[in-house]
Amino acid sequence: MSGAIDHPSPNHGDRRGMAPDLVLIHYTAMQTAQAALERLCDPAFEVSAHYLIGEDGRLWRLVDETRRAWHAGAGAWAGATDVNSRSLGVELANPGDAPFPLPQMRALETLLDAMAARWRIPPERVIGHACMAPERKLDPGPRFDWRALARGGRAIWLDPPTPARDGRGVAEPGATQAAARRAGYPALDTGLWDAPTLALAAAFRARFRPWEREAPAPLTLAGLAHLEAISRRWPATTATCLRV
Repeated sequence: MSGAIDHPSPNHGDRRGMAPDLVLIHYTAMQTAQAALERLCDPAFEVSAHYLIGEDGRLWRLVDETRRAWHAGAGAWAGATDVNSRSLGVELANPGDAPFPLPQMRALETLLDAMAARWRIPPERVIGHACMAPERKLDPGPRFDWRALARGGRAIWLDPPTPARDGRGVAEPGATQAAARRAGYPALDTGLWDAPTLALAAAFRARFRPWEREAPAPLTLAGLAHLEAISRRWPATTATCLRV
């Protein structure tokens, strides 16, 4: 990609016959881009991503897009568990609690446009790390501007629907889990507000309802209506996920 700084990481492998049909956005949770660059290229840590974007918009290419970078870890999206083999990983230099500067976001937008064109990745297949691993990850967190990406057709966003009733009550956990699975999240089918389902609710709020608290708590009825509306508009299915 034009303007990218090549800084090859040794941490990658074969895509196991798959092609990228998903983009994962991460934050580095480190203090500087240089520290993240060193970590992502250190064979001792066995982690990498395809790209790293600094706060100033500098773009490093670490792993060729045809190769399997090691960025997703355990988790799933739309029923697919080997997320590394079918995804492109983009790390944003950010300690985890800071805004994402405009130069960094502009560089991300340019990169997303190029990747989407090369691999025909639709905006609903651009997700955060927390979306596919809500029990383990928070990134890119509630300070990431998904709405800005969606305005340019690079991700999805849906404003909350007007609730038909008081939306402050607690949503039914089984209905929440079912709607989350339809939207692509790795939701269980326990019918309980257990720890995994609370983590999923936190990930959904950070992604689509960042004005609400991120700490583990059940979705409200308004939150469930929002999730159900998203799952109807962009249903994630195994068929769309298994394009190779």
